[in-house]
Amino acid sequence: MSNTKALPLLEPAAGEEAAPCCPPLTERPFTADEAETAARMFKALGDPVRLRLFSAVASHEGGEACVCDISDVGVSQPTVSHHLKKLKDAGLLSSERRGTWVYYRVEPSVLATMGRLLAIPPSAA
Repeated sequence: MSNTKALPLLEPAAGEEAAPCCPPLTERPFTADEAETAARMFKALGDPVRLRLFSAVASHEGGEACVCDISDVGVSQPTVSHHLKKLKDAGLLSSERRGTWVYYRVEPSVLATMGRLLAIPPSAA
């Protein structure tokens, strides 16, 4: 049985690629909903432990990491679980239970969305 959670930031239409949650910051002002979505994502990454966990998952070989491989971030296991839940709730991670372990992954579209959101157009660089 899979416990994989769909990422709420990216809901592509049938047959289309994932669309970003928000336009690039330099394109136009955010709507209230876009600002709420982006703020939730950045708030989740605003904690150093969460940022370390997110980085550990994103950089792990094979694109996913067992919680047993990423829990050495200087806090207790319950605290690691709390932070991973916050990252999942923000739509930054998805997970799947395999036996007694939970595996986490950052969907490539999430990284692409974050990159597009913060991208500076070539003419402004």
